[in-house]
Amino acid sequence: MNREQKNTYVNDLKSVIAANEGILVYHYEGITVKDLESLRAKMRESGAFLKITKNRITKIALKGSKAEKLEKFFKGPTAIACSKDPITLAKTLVTFSKGNEKLKILGGLMDEKLLEPSDVAHIATLPTLNEARAKIVGILAAPAQKIVSILLAPSAKIVNLMHAKNLKN
Repeated sequence: MNREQKNTYVNDLKSVIAANEGILVYHYEGITVKDLESLRAKMRESGAFLKITKNRITKIALKGSKAEKLEKFFKGPTAIACSKDPITLAKTLVTFSKGNEKLKILGGLMDEKLLEPSDVAHIATLPTLNEARAKIVGILAAPAQKIVSILLAPSAKIVNLMHAKNLKN
């Protein structure tokens, strides 16, 4: 890589880091190309960005950014995954790592908080934004359904009573 390519690489990486809320770092040593392509496809589906990085140049890109704390993870064959939705990102990467033990999550960053592998695993268990919204709608809709059933209950009892009277006659 010549100097111009390195500068482009650093600037591109800085813009990706700045644009995303969640960043995860992982080792990919021993993973087949086919498995990496499968991971890339899953990441694209969830709106995430995946990049195999050059450690020295990546550390330069991290300097002065919100992700500077991640510098300690860049040893060996590392890659990063970035997304605007850190929960979906964590779910995707943790799910893939369960099926492929060679992928090792080193840590990450979410809202400028450094994450250890156990934190990433915990975040993967949280509901996504859409799941949380669905739960809230369900909670808000339940009382309305109960009110309607309470209001309709007396009329239902009257109808049942009239129906029972008609059967006796």
